[in-house]
Order: sequence, then C-alpha cells, then structure tokens
Amino acid sequence: MKKLINDPKNVVNEAVAGFEAAHGDIVRVSHDPIFIVRSDAPVQGKVGIVSGGGSGHEPLHGGFVGHGMLDAAVPGAVFTSPTPDPILAATQAVDGGAGVLHIVKNYTGDVLNFETAADLASAEGIDVRAVIINDDVAVKDSLYTAGRRGVAGTVLVEKITGAAAERGDDLDAVVAVAERVNSRVRTMGVALTPCVVPHAGEPSFVLADDEIEIGIGIHGEPGRERIKLEPADAIVDRLLGPILDDLPFVSGDEVLLFVNGMGGTPQIELYIVFRRAAEVLKEKGITVTRSLVGNYTTSLEMAGTSISVLKLDDELTALWDAPVQTAALRWGR
Repeated sequence: MKKLINDPKNVVNEAVAGFEAAHGDIVRVSHDPIFIVRSDAPVQGKVGIVSGGGSGHEPLHGGFVGHGMLDAAVPGAVFTSPTPDPILAATQAVDGGAGVLHIVKNYTGDVLNFETAADLASAEGIDVRAVIINDDVAVKDSLYTAGRRGVAGTVLVEKITGAAAERGDDLDAVVAVAERVNSRVRTMGVALTPCVVPHAGEPSFVLADDEIEIGIGIHGEPGRERIKLEPADAIVDRLLGPILDDLPFVSGDEVLLFVNGMGGTPQIELYIVFRRAAEVLKEKGITVTRSLVGNYTTSLEMAGTSISVLKLDDELTALWDAPVQTAALRWGR
C-alpha cells in the first residue's frame, strides 16, 4: 500500500484538519466530536441541512458545506458511518429555528445513526426530517443496504435542496424539493480497479487486469456483472441503458448529465464518457441543459466512473443555477 498518510488511525482527523486550514473562509470544524459546519452557522430563520457518511468519498460531503448547499457535514471513519453523537452535535450547530433536514445515503449504518441522532434532537425541541437518497439503479439490495444505494446523485440533491433552503423555503418545502430530486435522478457506476482502505492495507476486492465491474457501489460492493474490459462507448451504453429505462426518461425531457469520477480516473477519460452519454441522450430526443463532470463522489483511489441523469423542470434548473460557495462547487457568488 502506497498512500500519503501517517498513521492509518489518524487519516480522517488529519484530513479534516487540512480541510479546515485550506477552507477556513468557508467552514469551521469541530474536532471533538468531529464535524464540519459553514462558517456563519447557524443561519437564523433558515432550514439547516446536514449530511454525512463514511470518509473516503471526498469531496462528498465536507466539500459541499457552505452558502447554497450544506450547513454541516459529519465524516465517519473511512467507509464507516459516523456515530449519532457528532450527527446530533452538527444538527444542534445548524439549528436556526426553522428546523433541520438530514440528507442520508441509503446505507444501513447511516440510516440507523442519523435516525438515532434525529430522535435525540427532536427530544430537545429541534424539528428534524430526513430524506433517504437511493438513486443507484444497479442493484436493489447490497452488502451495505436494504433497497437501492445512495450514490453520486446525492451531490445533486444536496446542491438543489441547499438552494431551496438558502432562498428561504420552510422545512416542508425543503423536504419536498429533496424528495423530488431524489425521485428524478438515477445513477449507475463501473469500477476498473479496486481501492485500498487505509486501515485494511489491501484491495477491497480483486479484479483481473482485463476485468471491470458493472454496477459497483461506492464502497466496492458487487455490481450486476463482472465482464472483460470494453471500449469506453460500450461501457457508457451499459450504464446509461438501465438508467434511462428506470425512470423512464423519454424524448422531450430536459436533463442534467453528471459524469462522476471514482477518484482514480483522469478528467480526460471522464470527458470521453460524457461525450458518448450526451450523444446517446441526443439520439433519444433528450436534451442536456445542465452538466457536471469531475470527481465529486469518490471511492478513494478507485478507477471508474458513474453516470447520473436528473430530469429537470424550470424550478430545479433555477435552483441548480443558484449561487453556491463551497470548497468543491462554487458559482454565481
């Protein structure tokens, strides 16, 4: 294992300290318990938005804390849910009197620990709701979850929901926006290589040099099938077909196309993927009106990509375009 780390036990703490040093104009950090919060939190009268999960998926979630997106993010150990205590502390830190929304990827540990924290916060008089993200179309159940997994579509939910909260929507309206985005986004990914969790010191699974895993999860969970490596266009077709069939997406739809890197894939390859995906959508009469390309929901150094397609309407488009200022996304401000 070759990694730029010191002690594997200190990876998350040291990374969060570095994040604080780099982005102290946007965020502040609590180190005990550990969470990241926007520098002006709590914003009085605004719905607070908290997300989080295991580390190793950066910039998800800490990189999306700031104006127009998340109010706080709670990192757990690598690929391990945060415990209820820091989730509760983050919820308290962002409570501006208008309630708090938890955006939770559908993994069993995340769901249970966020539920426990919400119960504790509710006992203190904080109105807490949760939206469970389950955008992955690859498999229904996995090693980590009951039902569909929450994957890269989480970024789109966080951005659009954050904009709704920033414009002053009440808690019911913010929850409704989050649920609407979740219901309209579909994702599927592929792994070309495994990743190495620092405390494990060995690959999370094994792929032969000529193999890829279609439908992989963001923790290395098995996908739909393991096949021989194919040209990029063929791989994109394998990912995009199930996505378009699932909603389903139809001719006349306007969409946001998000090509996400898993951490070890260069940008040049992600644009090859985007090119083919946009071509297929155009052939089907689906118009790409918004786009995002880059490493936003990663799996450490895994090589691979995921494709997310979000069916837009005028309101969701406006909320996507709304100003955002975070470490990983910033425009319009």
